Amino acid sequence: MASVVEVTDAGERTPLLQNSSSREEEIVHLSSSNEPDGSRPNSTGSSQRLVSLDVFRGLTVALMILVDDAGGAFPSINHSPWFGVTLADFVMPFFLFGVGVSISLVFKKTSSKPVATKKVMLRTIKLFLLGLVLQGGYFHGRDHLTYGVDVSKIRWLGVLQRIAIGYLLASVLEIWLVNNVAVDSALTFVKKYYIQWMVAFLLGLVYMCLLYGLYVPNWEYEVSSVNLTSSISGYGTGTQIVHCGMRGSLEPPCNAVGLVDRFFLGEHHLYQHPVYRRTKECSLNSPDYGPLPPNSPGWCLAPFDPEGILSSLMAAITCFVGLHYGHIIVQYKGHMQRVFLWSMTSFSLIILGYVLDMLGVPLSKPLYTLSYMCITAGTSGFLLTIIFYLVDVKHIRKPTVVLQWMGMNALIIYALAACDLFPAALQGLYWRLPENNLVNGTESQMQAVFHSKKWGTLAFVSLEILFWGLVAGLLHMKRIYAHWIFLYEVNCLEEQSIRGYENL
Repeated sequence: MASVVEVTDAGERTPLLQNSSSREEEIVHLSSSNEPDGSRPNSTGSSQRLVSLDVFRGLTVALMILVDDAGGAFPSINHSPWFGVTLADFVMPFFLFGVGVSISLVFKKTSSKPVATKKVMLRTIKLFLLGLVLQGGYFHGRDHLTYGVDVSKIRWLGVLQRIAIGYLLASVLEIWLVNNVAVDSALTFVKKYYIQWMVAFLLGLVYMCLLYGLYVPNWEYEVSSVNLTSSISGYGTGTQIVHCGMRGSLEPPCNAVGLVDRFFLGEHHLYQHPVYRRTKECSLNSPDYGPLPPNSPGWCLAPFDPEGILSSLMAAITCFVGLHYGHIIVQYKGHMQRVFLWSMTSFSLIILGYVLDMLGVPLSKPLYTLSYMCITAGTSGFLLTIIFYLVDVKHIRKPTVVLQWMGMNALIIYALAACDLFPAALQGLYWRLPENNLVNGTESQMQAVFHSKKWGTLAFVSLEILFWGLVAGLLHMKRIYAHWIFLYEVNCLEEQSIRGYENL
């Protein structure tokens, strides 16, 4: 028997997962919605939830908490200093990929394209503003019990802002650029969605042309006061000059991604602690942060935004890849058909990524290079395929129930945990000294138990992930989801009627 998940709405209980009389189950959506906004699916049939997508999102949030809070103890899982891929470098693509899959299910049919587009625009703006508040510097996070930001130095871009950009582009494409063709073969499948892939190809072409074609002149920056603790002889509060005068470089100081961001956003509005501070040129403790080496280059203290404007073009293509996987769900009803097509697409992307890497397009998350996009998007698809087969085909759900809960409230868990709102609030209550708080005390206790700082930290982070999983489970049992508060309106990852599909 497949388990049944229900959600209460106006006294009704609607099963979201139910048994099928046939071996091949069809994932369908509610036939109509009480909200005439044009963004609701109109397909008929009973509503059935894609549990694997919840598990995938929950795993992504758990992975983000792990690498954010344990990455300092285990630099090997932290973001790669510049080139290469580590565990942390898969988190952003996983988010973007999940956005694309959700969009394809949400906008399977729309009754009014202009109204649906208006809704998408409003949600994009709200999500962007939420990201600006959470990541623009207003909340200082763990161990910094202050808040507020100088508007002249606020960071404009970030994780949620990039997701908002990808959501906007993918949603507009799904609303407006899908041909009205009945899919009954592989050829008609291509005819229905080929315009979207043409747009994705065009975005990738524009990115590659700008990345390798823009001339990067010499530039200068002012050493920020937040970096004074890292300064050594040769640095100071003055202006540093970075010598470039080249094009086609993908190294930290002279790439086109940084050039575009400095021109449009300004150096004061970029991320002030970029990952290249952990390169050998900029850290004695590389691949971890550390003191600057003697004779370190002048760009080591320069700002750089890993969610920049130009790199977001390539990042949006990851959403388009997610759209493709969602289209396979919508158009192909056999589970094993879906598994086969997803697997072929995933392996093709991974192989293409490694081929591009060997041809000289290196893997780089800060630049979001084409090779990096292919490998991470292919891995996202392969992971979703495995989860789909186990959870939605074989109905092995008990081992993943905590991740499912986290996926059903992923946005609020991200805001409270990954953005450090909850830990910072707990640290605000301390005994005599700021260091004497519940968060630091628990982590120190775990380190003492394991007689190891790094393994104690890992145990503490594991408990943290379990804690948030249980919180999400409690919210689920109480029928409380992010859409019960303001976050429902900024839900970029999924928009469904309450009765038909519980939101993120």
